[in-house]
Amino acid sequence: MKSNSKKISAFGKALVVLFSLAALTLTTASCSQKKKSKAPSIAVFIPGIMADSPTYAHVAEGVTQAVEEYNAKIIDENEKAKLYVMEAGTNQAEWATKLTALTATGTYDVIISSNPSLPEIAAPIAKQFPKVKYIFLDAALEGNQSMYTVSYNQRDQSYISGYMAGLYSKTHKVGLVAAQEYPIMNNILHPYFAKGAEDAYKGTSCDFRIVGNWYDASKGAEITQALYNTGVDVVLPICGGASQGVISTAKENDMHIVWFDENGFKKAPGTIISCCMTKQDLAAKEATLEYLAGNTKWGTVRTVGFKEGYVSYFDKDESYIKYVDSSIREKMSKLIEDLQTGAVTVPASL
Repeated sequence: MKSNSKKISAFGKALVVLFSLAALTLTTASCSQKKKSKAPSIAVFIPGIMADSPTYAHVAEGVTQAVEEYNAKIIDENEKAKLYVMEAGTNQAEWATKLTALTATGTYDVIISSNPSLPEIAAPIAKQFPKVKYIFLDAALEGNQSMYTVSYNQRDQSYISGYMAGLYSKTHKVGLVAAQEYPIMNNILHPYFAKGAEDAYKGTSCDFRIVGNWYDASKGAEITQALYNTGVDVVLPICGGASQGVISTAKENDMHIVWFDENGFKKAPGTIISCCMTKQDLAAKEATLEYLAGNTKWGTVRTVGFKEGYVSYFDKDESYIKYVDSSIREKMSKLIEDLQTGAVTVPASL
C-alpha cells in the first residue's frame, strides 16, 4: 500500500508539474499575444486651454483626425488606438509637474504636444520614464531618442510679419511682445521679424519686450502701452493669453497688430492687419500617423515651412482687403510670390 501510495504521489506531482508548465506556456503565449496586439495609447498634452488658443486646439484636432483615420482600418475594437486629451492650463510653472504625472501613469505610449519650451521641460522626465515617447510640434531638439520634434521654418513667417509691420508703420518703430525668451524666439522669431521690418523700410527699429508667462493679459496691456509711449505703432504679440491685453491696448491707442499662427482677423478687425499661420493640425496629423505606422524618426527634427505648405499668409481675407491699402497689399503679394518661387530667399542665418 505504501508503495502504491508513493507511486500515486509521484504521479500526482508529475501531473502538477505538467499542468504548471502548460499553464506557464499558455500564460506566456497569452502575454506574448497580448503584447503584440496591444492597442496604441496616445495622450495629447495641451500647455494651455484650447478655447483660448486655436493653435493648441489645432494640435488636438490633427491628432484626433489621425487616430480616427487609423482606427477606421482596424476591425478588432481591442486593437484600435486610444486617445486622451489633457489641458494643462496656462500656468507654465505647473507644466512640468503635470507632464510628469501624465507620463508616470504608464498608460500612454506617446505624449504629443506643442510649445518651444517643452523639450527642455520633458528631458529630465524622459530619463525617469524611458519607455514613454514624446512628439513636440513647434519645437526643435536633436539627439534625444525619447523625442521627435517638428519645427516650422519660422524665418519665413517672422520675416513676412516683420515686412508687413515695416510697410504699415508710420513711425518706423515696431514691437514684438513675447511670452518669454527661448532659443527659437531669440534666434529666429525676434531677429527675422526685425530684419523683415527693416527691409520693408530702411531704418525701422524693433523694440523687444517680455511678458514673463503665457497668460498675463494685464502685463501684455502694460507692455503695449509702454511701447506706444515710445512711438511704436505696429506690434507682433507671441504671448498666448497675454495677447488679449495687447489687443485691447492697441485698440485704445489706434495701434496695429500683425498676428501669428492663425487667422485672427476677427479678433480685432481693423486693428489686426495681417495674419500668418502654421498648419498645426496638418503637422499633428502627419506626425501621429507616422507614429502609428512605426515610422517616427526618434531623436530628429523635421523642419517644414512656407514652400511645403505649412505656413500660410491670409491675403484673401475680407478684413485684410478692407483695411490694408492696396499699395501695401501689392507689395506683400510680390513678396509672397517671390518666396514661393524662390526668387527671394530668407537667409538661413543673420
